[in-house]
Amino acid sequence: MSLHLDARQRAMLQEMGVTIWAPAQVSAAPAPVNDAARSQGTAAEPPTPAPAVAAAGGDTAATPRAVREQRAAAPGGAPAPRPPAPQDGSPTPALVLHAAQALYPTADPAQTPAGLGAGWLVVAESLSPTEPLAGDAGRLLDNMLRAMQLHRHPRVFLAALERPQAGNATNALEIAPALNEMVATLRPAMVLVLGHVAARAALGRTEPLGRLRAELHQLAGCPAIVTYDPAFLLRSQGYKGAAWADLCRALSLAHAATARP
Repeated sequence: MSLHLDARQRAMLQEMGVTIWAPAQVSAAPAPVNDAARSQGTAAEPPTPAPAVAAAGGDTAATPRAVREQRAAAPGGAPAPRPPAPQDGSPTPALVLHAAQALYPTADPAQTPAGLGAGWLVVAESLSPTEPLAGDAGRLLDNMLRAMQLHRHPRVFLAALERPQAGNATNALEIAPALNEMVATLRPAMVLVLGHVAARAALGRTEPLGRLRAELHQLAGCPAIVTYDPAFLLRSQGYKGAAWADLCRALSLAHAATARP
């Protein structure tokens, strides 16, 4: 059984960490099987590759058993990849909410473009609380905010969610009251919630990310938009267009609110 995959499918599977097996070349006469090969056994057919990323939640579908076993027994004792984020109805990981910090505190208020409102709050998980714009995910977030001209606004804040060390855990669903208090204090024109984990923690809801993205939310009376987080976008480049559409929607809502008398 051979796999008929185009270049895009092969690239997607490679990005997901799925090894593509190819059938062995058939020789004219079968080679004798030595004792070592007989003891290891041979595969009857290559394992079926995992499906592409699900559009609604941004998580990979179930991985075939053969691939899971191969990952668990990675050469050199390398650890198996971390499983995808929990989906609907499963326990939410413990998180800690850090104090809001300004991302561009030296921006000149006189140069802030009109229509951005009094400020923005970004809620995200997996970014470094001390250096949120460092690393690949941080640089991508910086690029996203710069594309919206938010780097020219001194009141753009990050509320970082972090998975704590043992003994310092806060249940994610308990973060919502603290986050609402933060929003009530900052009174941003828009709250950007990046990723499924952050959305579940901020909103206290468990629907798929696609459904949460489709809605306009409210946090302490301020509008909130949910979109993909930078770490996921680095793994799944095809969703950057959808994320940009979410950001444009947030910009449009902030402009409309600013223009309202």
